[in-house]
Amino acid sequence: IVAGPCAVEGREQGLAIARAVERAGAAVLRGGGFKPRTSPYDFQGLGLPGIQLLAEARAETGLPFISEVMTPRHIEPMYPLVDAFQVGARNMQNYELLKSLSDVDKPVLLKRNPGATVEEWLLAAEYLLAGGNDQVILCERGIRTFNTVTRYTLDLATVALVKRETHLPVIVDPSHGTGDPALIAPMVRASLAAGADGVLLEVHTDPAAALSDGYQALRPGELAALVTEIEELAPLFGRRLAAAPTPPASPTSSERA
Repeated sequence: IVAGPCAVEGREQGLAIARAVERAGAAVLRGGGFKPRTSPYDFQGLGLPGIQLLAEARAETGLPFISEVMTPRHIEPMYPLVDAFQVGARNMQNYELLKSLSDVDKPVLLKRNPGATVEEWLLAAEYLLAGGNDQVILCERGIRTFNTVTRYTLDLATVALVKRETHLPVIVDPSHGTGDPALIAPMVRASLAAGADGVLLEVHTDPAAALSDGYQALRPGELAALVTEIEELAPLFGRRLAAAPTPPASPTSSERA
């Protein structure tokens, strides 16, 4: 379970959600410092200070964290802070970004673009693998179809397909895939049955006040109930719910040099 806010909005909010998802049983914290938004007038994130707040949350909770990188120039300042990089759906075919991340010794989560075929998604992953980064995680987050009832159409058949055709771990983002908190728990159950290795969930202590995608966020209590349910269901599929790994020590400036 990877959980946290869509965007880090401030120290108090970031730490409160990190504490809540840790208590609920999440293994990894998610949160955005750099936020690509459809409208230039929407909240764009706190930038590097937001990443630093996530590192502070890691120090307090013990949860490693993942955050989105949008451009090659952000890799160097983010590197000593993050435990894993996320490539968002908009950047799935940003080949210069992928090439730059292929030389990084940290995991990279690659989200599927909502208009991408499976082949295009896997070839984007090949840019990372071919460059030497073997820590690639695929993320299905819904595709665009003629459906207008949910935010996207969550393509869970692709999870089973990609698990069959590749050696890569696959996780699912039902928050973006549905855009509806009431649909997240059923889609997490379905993701488990489809063979997904994890889920990426948006959580907020006050969704109505969130600066980014609050309408699709779970509350901490809903996350805790969902984690309990998955703990009970996972053994039926020969699986178990992973605990939080120990975050690696951040390298010193001399070690990075």
